[in-house]
Amino acid sequence: MPKFTVKMHLPQRTLDSPWEQRQVYERIGRALEPFGARFEYVLHNRETARALIESDRDFHILERGTIQHPRALNCGSAYIAPYHYLDPVGTRYLSSIGQRLFDPAQIDPEAALAFQGELFAAHAQARKSRYEQPKERLDIPQGCIAVFLQSESHRAVGEALYVSMRQMVKALLERDDPRAIVVKPHPRDIDFDTLGWLVQKARKDSRLQIIPANIHDILAAASLVVTINSAVGIEAMIHGRPVITCGQADFHHATEVVRARGGFDDAIARAEAKIWPHAQYLYWFYRQNCISITSPSLGADVMGKIAATGYFDNLG
Repeated sequence: MPKFTVKMHLPQRTLDSPWEQRQVYERIGRALEPFGARFEYVLHNRETARALIESDRDFHILERGTIQHPRALNCGSAYIAPYHYLDPVGTRYLSSIGQRLFDPAQIDPEAALAFQGELFAAHAQARKSRYEQPKERLDIPQGCIAVFLQSESHRAVGEALYVSMRQMVKALLERDDPRAIVVKPHPRDIDFDTLGWLVQKARKDSRLQIIPANIHDILAAASLVVTINSAVGIEAMIHGRPVITCGQADFHHATEVVRARGGFDDAIARAEAKIWPHAQYLYWFYRQNCISITSPSLGADVMGKIAATGYFDNLG
């Protein structure tokens, strides 16, 4: 195979931090070297990225990019460590995984259960999540409906938000359901207007409880999880909990999707009646569609992603 160059488009903070580079992009670059690749870093400028790609014959990997080009892939965290996207469309809710067909019958159930067990040990038992979680254990009502909030103020303009955070909470409170509704605010988004609004609602309805507990402690107690499209949807599947999503998510295949405030009753009934193939889904999502930064086969895995674009077919 001829030698080739991979240009990695990174934000300035990563270009300024050798430590950040080592976490993902240097690992990818070093893993590609035995396959004849050299790698270099360039500043990720969304306005000029396409022009730079068009100006050379190299392959390009863009941090949290949205470029669709035959010589480019978009990279970013795939919700839980150590998994990342290398996707031809985008990352998170924009990734091409959302448009792919998931068939649990095509996944080896034993391999899937073993993989779910690995994820459970690494994340649930370790009580670790993407953001730092409280170490202390708080009292959480067993069998509760768990609602995990996200920041709406920092969302990308094009993100599909079917039901807003306040509509979501109001709709759950309007339901004839005695279960506690446990709300966990986003750990990196202290929105005092939202918090004040939630406190007012909690004073009027004792079912609503605002509990900033460890995500995995809440998931262990919950009977159902409601979110817009947060990573906690994936973490809930690790716990085997049914999930309701209220926004565009690339993991929608294993959730009930609510697209209007009035859709919660039916969606919750379906979610709780179904036996979800969470193990198969997690295996399909991560082992078949993402890459693991710590895998001993990282180089071959990345080469496979690049080869799927057709890049090597045209490399003279």
